[in-house]
Amino acid sequence: MNRQQVALEGMTPSTNTIEGTMKVSTFTVSLKSTKAPEFINITERVLAAVAEAGVTMGIAVVYSRHTTAAIKINELEPLLLEDLEHLLEHIAPKDGNYRHNDFAVRTVNMTEDESPNGHSHCQHLTLGTSESIPIVDGQLQLGTYQRVFFIELDGPRPREALIQVMGV
Repeated sequence: MNRQQVALEGMTPSTNTIEGTMKVSTFTVSLKSTKAPEFINITERVLAAVAEAGVTMGIAVVYSRHTTAAIKINELEPLLLEDLEHLLEHIAPKDGNYRHNDFAVRTVNMTEDESPNGHSHCQHLTLGTSESIPIVDGQLQLGTYQRVFFIELDGPRPREALIQVMGV
């Protein structure tokens, strides 16, 4: 067995390769969070973007435009979401001591309505800004219980996420 055969062992292609003109479509999702943390299920919006883009084979990238809001894939189960909220508070407690919140010494990226949100930046670092999801035969390849969440870490406030669908 050669190296390529060894590397491909246990893998099977789900469809044939499709060639065609690459399409790229970008959609903006406007949200209004009501609390922090808040797990906002945006799966239906991602599915709608994929359908609208008309991509058969490709990828959907879901991206948060904020450093205090994340995008993650997880299960939509109320007790699990409660557990995840507690985990975020444990990782970076809202009432923790953050240099970012010391407005007496901080001078960078200050606004008139600056809030003490060091915890939400730290929580974001553990979650991330985007998720990439394969599209096969025109269908988003989410598992049975997987949902796409916009996670507010510093709200409530207006927010935006981008969905970019690329493929043929």
